Amino acid sequence: MKTATHPSYRRCVVTCACGNTFETRSTLPEIHVEVCSNCHPFYTGQQRLVDTAGRVERFKRKYGMK
Repeated sequence: MKTATHPSYRRCVVTCACGNTFETRSTLPEIHVEVCSNCHPFYTGQQRLVDTAGRVERFKRKYGMK
């Protein structure tokens, strides 16, 4: 394995929009995500709309749902 061609693989802190943080390994020093297993509806069992940039409203307007 050549030493100069591969990026360094180091510890990384992942930060979610809900405030949850955890540590993993990556080539990046930190990663920011919008949804994690702490707040995702599949893992929490709660139905919740995750609206990014008004996509739900745009869909409802386009297809006439109210």
